[in-house]
This record gives sequence, structure tokens and C-alpha cells, in this order.
Amino acid sequence: MNKSIIAVAIAALGFIIGVLIFGSAIKNRNKTDNTILVTGLGTKTFTSDLITWNGNFSRTSFELQSAYAELASDKAVISEYLKSKGIKPEEMVFSAVDIQKLYNYSNDANGNSLRNFGGYQLMQKVSIESKEVAKIEELSRNITEIINRGIEFTSSPPNYFYTKLSEVKQQMISDATNDAKERAQKIADGAGAKLGKLKKGSTGVIQITAPNSTEEYSWGGTYNTSSKEKESSITVKLEYEVN
Repeated sequence: MNKSIIAVAIAALGFIIGVLIFGSAIKNRNKTDNTILVTGLGTKTFTSDLITWNGNFSRTSFELQSAYAELASDKAVISEYLKSKGIKPEEMVFSAVDIQKLYNYSNDANGNSLRNFGGYQLMQKVSIESKEVAKIEELSRNITEIINRGIEFTSSPPNYFYTKLSEVKQQMISDATNDAKERAQKIADGAGAKLGKLKKGSTGVIQITAPNSTEEYSWGGTYNTSSKEKESSITVKLEYEVN
């Protein structure tokens, strides 16, 4: 066979294969484009059912043994006080004693820096975790009763949590999925198309804030613990085929 004829035949075959490949690419590209990507939102408000609270107390003395004795006495008074308020012994957790040396700094007549030992400061923390939210709230507000007993005590604001968060999350995902599907259906109807099968879906992270707050969402998720009342939200992204 003439080489020129063979060359033409090969070129023609290459052209046909190229057309087929190009046509397939166009078909697949159009198929990919015939989709709807929508985002649905699920929200839920709830009240915390678990509270944590802690307070710190301390004693200062030039004698370490004396400071320990005074702190131990304070611990006993605090423990009895909490029991009188209905706190169970197993709900109280006392931390290890933290010891710090204190120094007073000054300058002498020549301007030289001086450091004088100011004694030992011993600190301890008591923490409470309870499902009796109202009771611990009341306790944290009236902690001055401990101070009036001569104890150097500072109270921290309570933190609030919810123990059934997994159930809330599942419900929100379901609501967000339904919301996304309804949006996709409306878009398809408006375009005179038919909503096809679901191609893929993904969920965002849960965001928990105080209701009506200006807290910002974060990529890793937000969990507000300072508010007893909470508002949570989650997003679901769905991609549907459109026929």
C-alpha cells in the first residue's frame, strides 16, 4: 500500500478518535453542570442541664506550716458550708495545694534593687459539677456567706453544658437536610427542570451561642458555656442532579 495512503488513513483514524474523545468530554462536562448545590440550615434552642462552678481560697503566712494549717481549716469550713447547701461530698472536688513564695521589691538609698521574702501564699480550688443547675446558680451568687466567715474566697462564673447534645445534633442535621432539599426542589421547579437523585452531601460544624447574641461563628465550631440558654445551628450542603 502506498505510504501516503497509509498516512492519510492514520490521520483520519486519529481525527475520528479525537472527535469521539472530545464528544465524550463535552457530554460528561454537561452532565456535571446539570446539578444544583444547595445549603440547608437546622437550628435548635435548648436549656443547659449541667453546670460547673469553682471557687478559689488562699492563705498567706511567713511560716509554711502555719499557712497549711489555716488553709486546711478553711477547707473544712467550706466543705461543711457546701454540705449545708445540699451539695453532696462526691460533687466537691478539691484541687492540690498550690504554693508560691512572695517577695517584696524595693530600692535602697543608693538605688540598688532589694528583694525581701514576703511569705508563703497557699491556694486551693474547689470545683462542683451538678445537674441541679438552679441550686448551683444560687450558690455561686451567695458565696459572700463564706467570705463573711473570714475566708479569702473568690468565685468564678458558672459554666453551662448540655448532656443530650448528640440528640440535638441529629435532629438539626435532619432539619437542615429537609431544608436543603426543599430549596433544591424550588430551584428546579423555577427552572422548569426535574430534581434528580442526590449526588453527595456534607455537614458543617455545630455552632452553639447564646440566643440573640453577636457571637461569631468559627471554622472549628463554637460552644458558648457562659449562657444557660443556648441556640445551636448546623448547615448541610447537598448536590442534586437536575434532569
